[in-house]
Amino acid sequence: MSYFSAVDPQCTENPGSVALSIAAREKDLGDFTVRRVLPSRKRRMVGPFIFFDHMGPAELPPGKGVQVRPHPHIGLATVTYLFEGEIIHRDSLGVVQPIRPGAVNLMTAGRGIVHSERAGEDLDTRSHLHGIQSWIALPDAVEEMEPAFAHYRADDIPEFERDGVAVRVVMGEAKGQRSPVKSYSPTLYLECRMPAGSRFLAPQTPRELAVYVVAGEVAIDECAYPEGVMVVAAPGVHLSIDARRDSHVIIIGGDPVGPRHIWWNLVSSSRERIERAKDDWRHGRFTPVPGDSEFIPLPD
Repeated sequence: MSYFSAVDPQCTENPGSVALSIAAREKDLGDFTVRRVLPSRKRRMVGPFIFFDHMGPAELPPGKGVQVRPHPHIGLATVTYLFEGEIIHRDSLGVVQPIRPGAVNLMTAGRGIVHSERAGEDLDTRSHLHGIQSWIALPDAVEEMEPAFAHYRADDIPEFERDGVAVRVVMGEAKGQRSPVKSYSPTLYLECRMPAGSRFLAPQTPRELAVYVVAGEVAIDECAYPEGVMVVAAPGVHLSIDARRDSHVIIIGGDPVGPRHIWWNLVSSSRERIERAKDDWRHGRFTPVPGDSEFIPLPD
């Protein structure tokens, strides 16, 4: 079950430092729901980020959990980051990797990869699931690179505190701390835990930047943004974020990689490349996940 209730920002128009705000849309995945933010009609990408899903928070009864059968990707890297729960990643490279809170799974599809995501050891007990699934579009030069997978432990991710705000540098660099997670183009990904009354100045370095409110409520230029809303900064603005309540926010951004097409799980700078990938999946030309005969059929 999900505890989310969509609420629009408490402003009639965006303040000067905000280009636009996006309220997440709920997507029912069966045993739980996600809040999809990117791509949206208002904004398809922020920097290289072309997909952003907020999973949960969900409380799951025994026997219920993530059961995403094998499916393909091209032209992107997936970034999985959990606050609660466990997911088992399996892919066509033969990787089997559990991910738990604070760790990062980075799967680079390149020319093509197949993977599944399923519940972990907590499947037979009452469990919780909460986290962020995002996709990063690969730059032209590496769109067709060999697929790869990397896991970064929770204690690999640098942390710092600034004016009471606890920050984890998931990707990129902030306040002198650099993440070990590989980036293919200038990319920023921060997790911030903000006590009520605290303020955080987002880095200015990314050409594009957005703030997503996981929980709580923040204010930017005195305009309030509640849980489930992404705020996209105006170009060149040094965004100041104030926590009106204890809040949990994600900051993403980076340099644009150029226009991208997205269809189902496939991302490319070329429509023709997506059509070829669709045909390859339809006719079983992708390398399968070892030992897993299931798959998600190509959508109609």
